[in-house]
Amino acid sequence: MTRTIKLSDGKSIPALQWGNGSGGLNGKHDPALEYGITALKAGVKAIDTAELYKTEVATGEALKQAAFKKEDIWVTTKNVQATPEVVKANVQDRLSKLGFKPDLLLIHNPFVIADGKIAQFWTLLEDLVLDGTLEGVSLGVSNFRPQDLEAVLSVARIKPVVNQLEYHPYVLTHLQPVLDIHSKHGIVTEAYGPLTPVLRHPTGGPIKPILERIAQRLSKETGTEVDTAAVLLLWTIGKGVVAVTTSTKEHNIKKIVQVDTALPDLTKEEIEEIEAAGRKVHFRNYKEHMSKDFPAPNLPEDL
Repeated sequence: MTRTIKLSDGKSIPALQWGNGSGGLNGKHDPALEYGITALKAGVKAIDTAELYKTEVATGEALKQAAFKKEDIWVTTKNVQATPEVVKANVQDRLSKLGFKPDLLLIHNPFVIADGKIAQFWTLLEDLVLDGTLEGVSLGVSNFRPQDLEAVLSVARIKPVVNQLEYHPYVLTHLQPVLDIHSKHGIVTEAYGPLTPVLRHPTGGPIKPILERIAQRLSKETGTEVDTAAVLLLWTIGKGVVAVTTSTKEHNIKKIVQVDTALPDLTKEEIEEIEAAGRKVHFRNYKEHMSKDFPAPNLPEDL
């Protein structure tokens, strides 16, 4: 059974998603198409793509070639051409490249919009929902800081259903003002880079021994090999957060699917222990967005 999270507009979004951000665009052989087909056949139920990734065409084609109906697969895309004059044409380009309406459309980050224009741009997206262009499509944002969220919420007729950003235990303290707004307004957090502590941190940091201990428990109880990455994905989902991760290797994609379909939830105590340890440090892998006019906490990167 695929885990899902309820959105404020009533839809249920798959809690674990595969990111198709690896397009090659090298002639007839596009790795993004190959990887997309592999992911779908491995059991992935949700794909995250974007205008910036240049993988929308491959994502739509992967569904066709893997013989999946669109209604069986959740698709998210994001736009980066955000000037008011081109918003409708840009949205129509997203639909054209995919070959269908996505389930969720995100503003990729607040800096693609001219200063002071976030509210105006959100209103234009709402208009496209109301005029039928984006009928049935959920709207959300990505990499939005507190001030960006407040700008949208000040005018919103349709509230953003998600905010996708770098999310893992080592950015929790920095993100707390953002998460407070999410909680107040029913905005679901989506995590990209959820495996950063395992894959990017120089030592693994203070949560490493906790993840290893839990992985050993789950391996023993389930009779399958469970690694620390799987535990971290279970923690993310256990926090009520959508986890967006990626791999281009079939074996690893199957392991991602296994997290959702074959592994039990972490205990409440395990979720809290990982969070408490994570909040003692600050380590961010994607640095270009979230610290601008939103200072990071004065915490060490490791203990």
